[in-house]
This record gives sequence, C-alpha cells and structure tokens, in this order.
Amino acid sequence: MKILFGIQGTGNGHISRAREIVPLLQQYGEVDLIVSGTEAEVSLSQPLAHKFHGFSFVFGKNGGVDNWATFKLMNLRQLWKDMHSMPLSQYDLIINDFEPVTAWACRLQKVPSVSLSHQCSFVSPKTPRPKKWDWAEWLFKYYSPTTHHIGFHFERYDDFIHTPVIRSDIRRMETSNLGHYSVYLPAYSDKTLLKNLGGTDAEWHVFSKRTKTPYREGNVHVFPVNNDGFNNSLASSAGLLTGGGFEGPAEALFMGKKVMMIPMKGQYEQQCNALSASKLGVKVVSTINDHFPSHINSWLADPTRINVNFPDETAQIVDDMVKKYAR
Repeated sequence: MKILFGIQGTGNGHISRAREIVPLLQQYGEVDLIVSGTEAEVSLSQPLAHKFHGFSFVFGKNGGVDNWATFKLMNLRQLWKDMHSMPLSQYDLIINDFEPVTAWACRLQKVPSVSLSHQCSFVSPKTPRPKKWDWAEWLFKYYSPTTHHIGFHFERYDDFIHTPVIRSDIRRMETSNLGHYSVYLPAYSDKTLLKNLGGTDAEWHVFSKRTKTPYREGNVHVFPVNNDGFNNSLASSAGLLTGGGFEGPAEALFMGKKVMMIPMKGQYEQQCNALSASKLGVKVVSTINDHFPSHINSWLADPTRINVNFPDETAQIVDDMVKKYAR
C-alpha cells in the first residue's frame, strides 16, 4: 500500500501528533509525508516527500495573530500552483491533518481523502463553540476540505470524534512536582511574560519562540522551544500556563497537571478549545491585562486537579481507518 499524509506546519501540535501516527501507518505500507506551513519548532524524524510553503498564521507579541506578518508570508500563487501539481493517482490512501495543499489537490482531482485531525471535530454541530457565530467556521469547512473525517477533542462529542492522541513518550514519562510551572504562550513577547510572571511567588519555565539562548530573570527561566526540554519541564511541573491549543493542554491534563489557558485574541479555534476545556474545569483567562495578577494568583492557590480518561486507542483508530478508507 502507498499512503500520502499531509500535515499542517503551523504550531507544533499537528507535527507532534504525526510523530505518533506515522510509525503506525508505516506498518501498512510506504508513507510519503508532506508538511506545509512555516511556524512549527518541532519536526518529524522521517524524511519528507515535499515541504510546501502552504498558508500559515504568524504569532504576534500581544496575544493574537500578527496580521501584517501573516499577509507578508502569504504566497497564494505558489499555493495555487502546488495544489494543481500534485500527482495523487499513485496513492491507495490519502490522509490529512488540516493541511490545505493535499486537501485541495484531492478536491480538485476528485480523489477521496481522510481528515485525521482535531479541526475536523468541528464538522459536528455537537462540538462546543461560543454562542456568537464567527467567520472562522468557514475556515473549518474550506481550509482543508476532505471527504471523510476522524476527529480528536477533549471529549467524544460525536461518533467520529475520539479523545486526544497522547504520544507514547508522554505516556511513558515519570511525573513529579518540583514546584515550577511550564509556560508556552507564543503569542506573547518574553517582555510581557517576564513582567507579569515576575511578580508571583512561583518559579516559571517559559519556552519562547523568540530566544535562542536560555536566560533567567528572577523567578522566570526562559528557554528556546525544544521538544524534549519542554516535555521534561512539564513532567516535573506543578502545572501548565498555555494558549488555547489542543495537544499541549491535553498532554498536561493526562499527566495530572493543572492547566490555565489564555486563548489567542481573534483566533476562533482557540476560543472553542478554551470553552471545551473550561467544561472540564480548566481555568481560562481571556487575555493578559491589569486583572491578570489576580487570576494567576488565584490559579496558583487552587489545589484542584482534573481527572481525565484519554485511553491509548491510536493504533486501533489507524487500523480502522486503513481498513475502511484505503482504495
């Protein structure tokens, strides 16, 4: 069997999940990997068949998307060319994790494809959303359209939605509580985080997209983003302060850590994720502002831990997908 797997390269969650899924797919045949996007710090251990520019959103420094940097990064002509140039007839199964080039290539060539992603869980109207409709619903529908859907979310909101893929190395890690808190908030500058975390009594491990060399200011340690370093910090932490992503909070909850989420401004998917997480009991704060110190101190003092059940079903999900959708 020959399999094509298209993976979104904006943020780290898609590639982190793929690191778990690719070895399982390789048990069924040859796997060609495609990544599009430019904003991930983690990478796959397997070689890529193609690396496309794709369409990425650039993180800002004040809690949202940097719209101007995103616009400058766009190359719609190249995106159009890539969509129309992909040879797909050789593949028995085409899988997509919110990756637009392969998704639209399949749609244009009328070739079936399977979403294996968190984002496709929003195909279901049962998946929690803010009450106010947002144009980003069109993004869920048209950014990476596929013919079949296998989704992941914090809970099983529909019959095609599964609980999160927790990587094997995370499942195997020994956890402890050394008292520090891990931080991943790429939409905020180091300066903002140092200012707002430096006045607390806790120790912080901030993993930053903007630094190449570790440094420390008072009780705040700043590190470059590094997969192993972050995992070790999280496993030995008291909790995680993060954005409105999916995989990071899911892994922290699996480890038994308390979590606070600050979803990015104007990022609808993160607002949806934060709403779902809040239903589990996760603390959600809308932004870092003058009220943030009271929110963070309240969270630090709260001993509550959330129990989740994220069973290891990834191999079974992959097996069912191959049997059901391979041509």
